[in-house]
Amino acid sequence: MNKVIIFSAPSGSGKTTLVKHSLEVFNDLQFSISCTTRQPRGNEIHAVDYHFLSPDEFRQKISENAFVEFEEVYTDRYYGTLKSEVEKIWKQGKVVIFDVDVKGGISLKKYFGEKALSIFIEPPSIEELERRLILRNTDDAETIKIRVEKAEEELSYAKEFDRIVINTDLDEAKKEIESLIQNFIEETRS
Repeated sequence: MNKVIIFSAPSGSGKTTLVKHSLEVFNDLQFSISCTTRQPRGNEIHAVDYHFLSPDEFRQKISENAFVEFEEVYTDRYYGTLKSEVEKIWKQGKVVIFDVDVKGGISLKKYFGEKALSIFIEPPSIEELERRLILRNTDDAETIKIRVEKAEEELSYAKEFDRIVINTDLDEAKKEIESLIQNFIEETRS
C-alpha cells in the first residue's frame, strides 16, 4: 500500500533535522521535494532541497491541477507538493516523507487519510524556538519576529496531527520518531 509520512512544525522546531535523521535510518523512505517561490537559503540546491519556481511558474502549475496541496504563505510566496513527485516515489516502492509547514501538513493528511502518518514537531517553548532561529543565523531580526508570531499560531494546530513529538532533547526525539515510523511501516507489511 502506498503510504506517506508527514512532518510539520513551526520553523526552528528541528523538523528538518529529524526528517534527515529518518531518511538515514530507514531505507524505504524517500523525501518528497516541495516547490517554493522563495529564494534559496544558504547552500540549498534546486531539485534537491526544493524545486525553486517563479510565482508565475507556480501559478501555472496550480492552473494545471499539478499539486496535491499548495499554499500562498505570504504574497507571491508559495509552497506546494507536486502529484508527480509522490507518484514517482511510490513507483519506486518507497514511503514518501514530507517536510512541510503546518497548514500543508493538515492538507496532506486530509488528502491521503489513512495512508498518512502525520507528525507535529513541537519546540519545548516559544522562547527556545526564538533562540534556535537566532542561532541558525539564516534570517534577519524582522524575519525571526514574523516566524515566532507565526509559530505561536501554528502551535494551536498540533492537535490535528496523529502524533506530537516535543523536541526538547534531540536524541530522545530521534528515538521517538524512529519508533513511530517503524510501527507505521510495519502496519503496511502485515
